Formats: sequence, C-alpha cells, structure tokens
Amino acid sequence: MKKSNIVILGVIAVVVFGIIFGIVSFTENWGKSRDQVDTEAAMKNLDRLYSQLNISKPTPKKDADYQDTDENAEKIAVLPDIGEYPFVVNPTTDNFLTIYSSLEKIDWLIEAANKFNQSAPTADNHPISVGIRAIPGNLGADFISSDKYRPDVYAPSSEIYGDMLIGQGVKAALVEKSLAGNLTGVVMTQKMNDDLTNKYGALNSETIIEAVLNNGLTLGYTTPLSNEDGFNFILTLLADSDSNNPLSDNAIERLRKFQDKIPFISYDIDQLKASLTGGALDAIILNHQAYTNSPNLAGHYTFVPIGIRQDNPVYEIGDLSALKKQITAQFIAFCKNPDSQKSAAEKGFNNLQDYVGAAPMNGTTILQAQEIYKKEKNGSSDLTAVFVADISGSMEGSPLLNLKASLNRAAGIIDSNTNIGLVTFSDTVTIDVPIAKFDNTQRSYFSNAVKSMRASGSTAMFDAIVVAQKNAYGRKKPQS
Repeated sequence: MKKSNIVILGVIAVVVFGIIFGIVSFTENWGKSRDQVDTEAAMKNLDRLYSQLNISKPTPKKDADYQDTDENAEKIAVLPDIGEYPFVVNPTTDNFLTIYSSLEKIDWLIEAANKFNQSAPTADNHPISVGIRAIPGNLGADFISSDKYRPDVYAPSSEIYGDMLIGQGVKAALVEKSLAGNLTGVVMTQKMNDDLTNKYGALNSETIIEAVLNNGLTLGYTTPLSNEDGFNFILTLLADSDSNNPLSDNAIERLRKFQDKIPFISYDIDQLKASLTGGALDAIILNHQAYTNSPNLAGHYTFVPIGIRQDNPVYEIGDLSALKKQITAQFIAFCKNPDSQKSAAEKGFNNLQDYVGAAPMNGTTILQAQEIYKKEKNGSSDLTAVFVADISGSMEGSPLLNLKASLNRAAGIIDSNTNIGLVTFSDTVTIDVPIAKFDNTQRSYFSNAVKSMRASGSTAMFDAIVVAQKNAYGRKKPQS
C-alpha cells in the first residue's frame, strides 16, 4: 500500500474516531435532567480530587470507659472534668464568687472581672473577688442540672438555658436580665434581602421560614443541641408555627418539613460563616455580636433580627450566702457601669437595643421543644452524616475542649438508625470512624476517637471536606 494511502486512511480513522467520540459525548446525557448531569460531573470531579489525597485509615478502637447500656445508647456523653475548664480569671481573695460564663462575651467579662478584682472591693469588711470559668452555655447547664459541678453564678447568653434549668427543678434565681445586649438574627446577602423584601414585604422570622419552605432561601444554622443561636431559631420556628401551642402537631409537622429544606447543620460558627461567604448558603443564623465582629460579614451582608433576645442574663444558683449575694450584686453593678458598658459596645454588644424580641418560653416547654427537635431534626429523610473536625494546632486549648464537648453532646442525641462517621484533619486527613449505623459499637468507636483528639499541625480543611463528601456519597449509593 502506498504511503499516501496509509496517511489518508489514518486521517479517516482519526476523523471517524472523533465523530464517534463526539456523538457519544453529545448523546451520553440524553434523557437526563440538568441536575443529573451536574451531579454526575460533580461526582467525577470529587473522585478525581479524592484519588490525589493521602488519607490515613486507622482501625477504629473502642472506648474502654464506654458502657454498653441502654442508658448510654441514649446519651454517651460523659460530662468532662471541670479541670478541663480552668479559671480564666482567678479569684484573688478567700471570699469569692465562681461564675460560669458563656463564650461569646468571655473577652469582655475577663476584662471586667480583672478590673473588679484589682479595685480591691469589700463586702461586710471582707475582701472579695470573682473567678470566671469559660464554659459553653449548654455544657454549663449540663454541669448544673447534673449536680456534678455547680457555680455560684451562671451567666448564659440568654434566658433559654436559665429557664431550662428552672424547668428541671434547679434553684436558679434571675438577678439580672441584661449584662450586655445581644440578639440572634438571619445574615444574608443584600440581593437576597432585596428579593425577599420585594416578595414578602418586611422581613421577619415568619417570612424567612416561609421562604425556606418555598425553596426561595437556602439557610444554614448551628446545631440547637450545643449552640444557643440555633436553639433560639428552632424555638422561634415552633412558636411561629403555632403561637397558641408551639408543641402542637401542626408545629411539629412544619418543623419536619422545614428540616427537609436544610442542606446541613453546622457544629462550628466559622464553618457556617465560610459556607455563606463561599456561596454554599444564601443565609445563616448568627448572633449580632458575632456578625459585628466578622469583617467579611458586617457591611457586606444584612442582618435581620429574630427570636428571643440574648442579653446575657445572670442567675444565682442554689442557696447563696448573704456575702456571696453581695458579691454578685457588686459585680453586676460593676459590669453595668458606664466604662464597662462602653467596653461592651466596643466588642460588639448593645446594638439594636430597640428590638423587643419574642417572649421567652417557660422551661418545661423549652425542654419539650428540645426533645421534639431531637426526634425531628432529620425531617422525613434518613440521615448519613460525617463529622469533620479540625484538630490543627490552632485548636490547642479551649477550642479543642469545646469541639470535644460539642461532638460528645451531639453523639448523645443521635439515634441508632443514623449512619455516622468521623473525619479529622490537621496536616493530613484521617478517617477515624468509617460510616456505619450508630449502634453501641459505633458509639464506642466515636467516643474513643473524640477522646483521643490532640491538636497539632496545619489545616487541611479542603482535603477533609473532599474525604467526608466522598465517603458520605459513597454510603448513600445503592448497594448492588
């Protein structure tokens, strides 16, 4: 055969191959919806990214301290030792007050407490002082209600946790409604705000919830079981659904339908904010002080106040002595003086003071609402979830302790039919607990992995998200 003929045949072969490849490429998506095509493309990209990673897959180990009992099946979280939450302000006298403070105001309260102690205050001719422990509001409430550790004074973000304690029979006396003003709201883009305003009129919790139910808004929030912003929002949803009875069947059904519209619930405020600024969410639930102190949010996103105000109340716990009651009164007065309130304002508090907020619920109703959320949090869908935990060096100290407390609390309310996994990341990514039904064995694996977390290294967050998504989607594929 002549060389020219070979060349011609080769060209023809290339052209034919190109036509066939083109036809296959063009027709492979025939009959598929746009969502199917986009999903398949995303999965291919996810597979490509996953194949490039070096992933650690140690064999899970059971927690030797985990007891395989029905009680622990409902709640595996063993309250940590109070030593994990040392004084961030040490008392300086023999007569002092121990205060559990929620975290969002801790920098301001540390400043106020140090100045108070340095002023050499006295009561009944006794030198007095205060000691502050920084403890998440929900964990502080658990310490108190379990009677494992009780402070003299409890200072949560809002009256929600204080009322819950009262509903559990704890003697908790509200002695100050507002140390520093704050409130929860919905943070969204200006465009989304304008679009929803044009459609619904003035924005409030009812219209925002309606927008989510009508697929007009993609919303994310932090878990109500360990974060007060998220809890405040769920209570608001139930109250808006039935003002006469927020625990009615209609309210619960609306909660279930709402949960079907929520793409994910975050255990970390920073990840929630990143999902908003990255475009994965249209809006998030966040308290105003955190919004104000986030440069990438304030001024670029709008804030719509909703729910019960979070004005940092103060509760006396148990039967305090007359001297300790005097210390409480003096410290509250010190926090309310003009200089302390000016400092609070500089740290993002005391804004939007004209917003009245929803009426607080009684403690019994709040406790029942929490139980309802535990049962209905998955909506009508089966749930597969992968916890992605940052254990890089930046988490050393209290951030890691707070992460462990949140994971343990979350694990304690997940039912055994849910598929749960755990991925941690620092320099590299580790699949600590592969996805499986959350039975007692899986709970024990999870408990041990959380207990074993140590902070070190840098932050491979993107890699960890890729691994978590790959494992979650792989679990949801039909088994052949």
